[in-house]
Amino acid sequence: MNTHSQIDFYFDPMCPYAYQTSLWIRDVRRQNGLTINWKFFSLEEINRPEGKKHPWERPIGYGWSPMRVAARLRRRDTALCDAWYLACGRTLHEEGRKPHDPEVARQLLVEIGAVADDWDEALADDTTHDEVKADHFHAVNAYGGFGVPIIVFPSTTDRPEKAVFGPVVVPAPLGEDAMALWDLTVAYTRITGLYEIKTPKTADDIAFIGRAFTPYLQGRDWQSVQNPAP
Repeated sequence: MNTHSQIDFYFDPMCPYAYQTSLWIRDVRRQNGLTINWKFFSLEEINRPEGKKHPWERPIGYGWSPMRVAARLRRRDTALCDAWYLACGRTLHEEGRKPHDPEVARQLLVEIGAVADDWDEALADDTTHDEVKADHFHAVNAYGGFGVPIIVFPSTTDRPEKAVFGPVVVPAPLGEDAMALWDLTVAYTRITGLYEIKTPKTADDIAFIGRAFTPYLQGRDWQSVQNPAP
């Protein structure tokens, strides 16, 4: 069943669900050599209230600015982009700190083997806006993207390209469980006309997720806005 050697993974560093899924897909990669192509999707843009500025019109965006840095790093070395997303996710979703804060961001860049100036240079380069926009609007227009994570499985000799929202899982499964979820996700892509399988969240589930996301909830500078899925 495990026939895919690479996927596109759309993320916004703001999203706690996408971060958990990214931990899972990295463990899948560790076990089967999967290639992950990191792509950008903006929750600030997709959930932008009417009349408010687009994220590219603001000096700093909570997710947008870190993705502009990721775009600069991706041009240079995809491994740096990978490491930057992991560092931003750990900082916000595990430590409750703010990777969109310039001083925190510069520290993280040095920690991953980039340079502190990558923050300022990415934000001074308008083409990083263009790169994040291109990924975002491709996901919206080609896949009906409304949030993250989105995983895109490339076409094969017998199957067309397929985009999957999710899997939404907390906490990230590792080891054998990670591979079981990978096989399940691949199987999901093979069923034409299948759009959604979902587990309803009980009050206990919501309380558990709230505890798991406590660092994120304490570290964020924004109120979550979510437009309903189509």
